[in-house]
Amino acid sequence: MRYRVMAALVSAMMLTAVTGCKKEIEITEKPILNYTAPAEGEEIVVIHVRDRGDVKIRLFPELLPEACENFTTHAKNGYYDELIFHRVIEGFMIQGGDPKGDGTGGESCWGGKFNGGVTEQLIHVPGALAYANSAGPATDGSQFYIVTGDKTDAETLKYYEEVYDQDPRVTYDINFTKEAEELYIQNGGAPHLDGGYTVFGQVIDGLDIVFEISQVPVNGSSKPKEAVYIDSITVESYDGSTIRWYKSDYGIQ
Repeated sequence: MRYRVMAALVSAMMLTAVTGCKKEIEITEKPILNYTAPAEGEEIVVIHVRDRGDVKIRLFPELLPEACENFTTHAKNGYYDELIFHRVIEGFMIQGGDPKGDGTGGESCWGGKFNGGVTEQLIHVPGALAYANSAGPATDGSQFYIVTGDKTDAETLKYYEEVYDQDPRVTYDINFTKEAEELYIQNGGAPHLDGGYTVFGQVIDGLDIVFEISQVPVNGSSKPKEAVYIDSITVESYDGSTIRWYKSDYGIQ
């Protein structure tokens, strides 16, 4: 278990190299909103993955308006068309949105980086959509990832809290609310990323496609050996269709 935890921490730090003094992020008992349905007619985004199908995602502009505006603007402008998922780690996440295709490119719709923000009401459960960054949420750009994540337990969550309290590279203290703890234990995810990355959406259908991509063969840099293309990302109105949030909805163990 300790080996898996440390491997996950290494994967987290590959997404970003964070430096500086720690600061407290106040954790309240506000409800987790990942698993709340969009209203009929509300805007959602749909990632059209070549030869695999559609991944439908609810956004949360009421919590993180700039994060959502950046993503939908890029989508409407065709920024994500023909890009690849350039980094895939089974049991962790799939990452795309880089026009260079190697993890070094991309910018916000306003140019450069921006601060997408963090809210404790959106966490890294499977299907969570978030921005990859270079040094915390203030350095969000165009690159994004969707969480897959292995199952966890209370002991591991406590260990994450202790490790992050002692790690000088991390600029925030992480503590899990009771609800977040229960969701991670039940569903898995990437709890070690909470507080340092902008989660701004949740897959409502197509999680099986995300997990299918997460299992493709990769090279030593975690890049798929055979490219997985995003044909386009569209902004659409939610039509009230059935929502499938959980791995169990698809028979995923």
